[in-house]
Amino acid sequence: MWIANFLVSASATMILPFLSLYIETFGSFSPDYVQKWAGYVFGVTFLAAFFISPLWGRFGDKHGYKPILMITGFGIGISIFFMGFTNSVMELFILRLVMGVVTGFIPTSLALISSQTPKEIAGKVLGTLQMGTVSGGLLGPLFGGLLADSFGFQYTFFITSFVIVAATLLVSFGIHEGNDRQKVKEKNAFTQKEVFFYIFKNPVLLSIMILSLLIQTANFSVQPLLALYVNELVQTTHIVFLAGVAFSATGFGNLLATRRWGKLGDDIGHERVILILLLSASILFIPQALATQLWQLVLFRFMFGMVVGGILPCMTAYIRQVAPLSIQGEVLGYNVSFRFLGNVIGPVMGGLISGWYNISTVFFVTSALFLAAFVLLWWSVRKTETLLSSS
Repeated sequence: MWIANFLVSASATMILPFLSLYIETFGSFSPDYVQKWAGYVFGVTFLAAFFISPLWGRFGDKHGYKPILMITGFGIGISIFFMGFTNSVMELFILRLVMGVVTGFIPTSLALISSQTPKEIAGKVLGTLQMGTVSGGLLGPLFGGLLADSFGFQYTFFITSFVIVAATLLVSFGIHEGNDRQKVKEKNAFTQKEVFFYIFKNPVLLSIMILSLLIQTANFSVQPLLALYVNELVQTTHIVFLAGVAFSATGFGNLLATRRWGKLGDDIGHERVILILLLSASILFIPQALATQLWQLVLFRFMFGMVVGGILPCMTAYIRQVAPLSIQGEVLGYNVSFRFLGNVIGPVMGGLISGWYNISTVFFVTSALFLAAFVLLWWSVRKTETLLSSS
């Protein structure tokens, strides 16, 4: 599953660096038109996934997670394959919309592994699995740029599609989903309404959902602006490369620390680890805003990556502990939906703030978002402990 997640994550991010350049090949467009539609084409995938993810999760709870991996894996591969044949912006937009509808391979893989992992080591195992996703996301844009330069945009889409299909076939023949889990589902049927109210009646679980929104909003508010920020710090012709270094520093930090945070969550409690990580992330964004040299930005992006890499596996492991096995896929689907919504809100918010003030202000606002997430989770944990002690 680690190898499949690596391949899917790398392949899905291969096409992101040149989406705007690909749009320019459809005709003679103004820069404003290209930037606007690049934003639409990028965001529509996450917007569609926001609405669909809980449905995939519910389907997985009823029929097993492996069929969802097959549907989403082949669906993503086919949609990317046909992107190589598009001749207009609208065709590309529709295919990215379709890709959003079938997006769910990586969160479903988390649900599958989580459902078949003992609670005592869930954080460590999910952290290890997350390393595959992070590694793929880290190397994907690099491979995509090299392929586009070597073979052109069209063949890059084809190669990306074939790699995703190969990863899906690997899961098809190499992963077996236990039958015991299916028996549990048959005995515990929850309606969609019951699952929805279960989340809202659990303060910490509801906070986890909102945290996912805040964290992704914070992350994506800064990422599209990194190249411009690097250009402010260093005057050079290699801005794209240096921006890639600043971006990749976060990924390398993720890669080094994710598994360790998951193991620590197994030992002392995942909600406690998440609190530590949120507060640390809030603090580490402040020196990024105050950086005067590139090495300072890269250093603190690396340290931020070491911190933020543990949040997702710890949140997933916490859901594994508190949600009944028969609805874990649907609950994780809601969690993924909130994350995708943050992917849409973040770039818009970052662009507006940087336009009204400056890029440094975006880092300060992002720090405040992480601090707000920390306060929200701390309040939820205290409230839950108070309710348990009083009962």
